[in-house]
Amino acid sequence: MKFKNFAFLFSSLFLLFACGEKTVEQPVENAESATPAPVGAADTVTLSDIPLYGSYAEMQHIFEQKNDTTYVINFWATWCKPCVAELPYFADLHEKFPDEKLRVILVSLDFPNKLEKKLVPFINKNKLKSDVVVLLDGSYNNWIDKVNTEWDGNIPVTHIYRNGETEFVGRAFENSEELSEMTEAFLKK
Repeated sequence: MKFKNFAFLFSSLFLLFACGEKTVEQPVENAESATPAPVGAADTVTLSDIPLYGSYAEMQHIFEQKNDTTYVINFWATWCKPCVAELPYFADLHEKFPDEKLRVILVSLDFPNKLEKKLVPFINKNKLKSDVVVLLDGSYNNWIDKVNTEWDGNIPVTHIYRNGETEFVGRAFENSEELSEMTEAFLKK
């Protein structure tokens, strides 16, 4: 789906209308920490277990960690078929590299009024083990370029980084091996 076209203008207006004048509160104490806590660690996840970010600026710190951990950050949504199709590949990373310094963060772009009815049941049904956060910032054109200037607005996209080195993948992964090989290259750096 294209973010930088008419469809996303409509989506942005929808999000603005859906969010109204409400401010987004951080539902968990760790929302301001360096990285979110894994939501898949609990048997059942509730919306209060998922960090909600009202703006990209609130979550930008996730992209700026300066340590020896490799970060794999994927933008996705439950309504995006290619996004959902590749989610098992991210789960495979946890199994393939269990002892590595690796954080997989799934940034949901689901609509605010669908979080309780769609996102939370999806996480529980699929037993997602990765960290899941929600970005409610509907001003896509204001922050997409901050993630990567090559991002044309399509999802899924994945941003991998470690110690200042980055890789941006502006498409769905073909298979688990492709994502694993790319991640492993960062783990060896």
